[in-house]
Amino acid sequence: MERYQEEKLNENIAIDVKNVKVSFHQLKHMSIHQMIRNPAFGKTDLIEALRGVTFSVEHGEIVGIIGKNGSGKTTLLKTISGIIQPDSGSVYTGRQRVSLMSLGAGFKDAATGRDNIMISGMLMDYPASYVKEKMDEIIEFSEIADFIDRPVRTYSSGMYAKLSFAITAILEMDVMLVDEILSVGDEHFQQKSFDRMRDLITNEKRTGLIVSHDLDPLRDLCGRVIWLHDGVVRMDGGTDEVIDAYCEFMKYDESDKGETWQG
Repeated sequence: MERYQEEKLNENIAIDVKNVKVSFHQLKHMSIHQMIRNPAFGKTDLIEALRGVTFSVEHGEIVGIIGKNGSGKTTLLKTISGIIQPDSGSVYTGRQRVSLMSLGAGFKDAATGRDNIMISGMLMDYPASYVKEKMDEIIEFSEIADFIDRPVRTYSSGMYAKLSFAITAILEMDVMLVDEILSVGDEHFQQKSFDRMRDLITNEKRTGLIVSHDLDPLRDLCGRVIWLHDGVVRMDGGTDEVIDAYCEFMKYDESDKGETWQG
């Protein structure tokens, strides 16, 4: 993947995504009997998750990402964070510290919560001494102190989300990529996370992309929203304008009766 040299971009740009395409192979479902009798039956389908996505985000901007399931939202965040390498196109984040807050991102399942705090912090290029200094604050914010020395594979999805959010919220990354994590956990922690996120984004140098099916937090936190549909940018503009258009689309999209959304 091409990475821009910093001097090639406007100094106000924190994230620049240009014509990014990502595809992957998905195995067809097949039984052992089918595999034995017809090996060709299990050939993979090519899924085009992102099909030429282009946009930029300025320093200090908080942008919401919406779209129905399978539209490419999580793939986009993983590509920006560097977890996924695109087939073509380019992504720029400069020398900023970028953190992806997601239920499935980054943790070592066999390691304890405490060890994962250290691992995550050091992967974010913080010195071990700084992460240790922030350790107690992260554990307190996560509200899982009783489980912090247990392997994270024993954690519930809510505990996983709390620890993931706490790490980024306390270490205060330059670029925050938030994938549905604001709506996970109990109501008290959701409100606590929302309040913390609001505090973090008051820093004009901090940049964020927030993926959420719960649209109310996006209306409150974001000044701009990007609507992804089938791997392309369908709309990019003011928060209320884009969300209202998306809600109208979802009302009349007969092919997505099972989609959960909130207006």
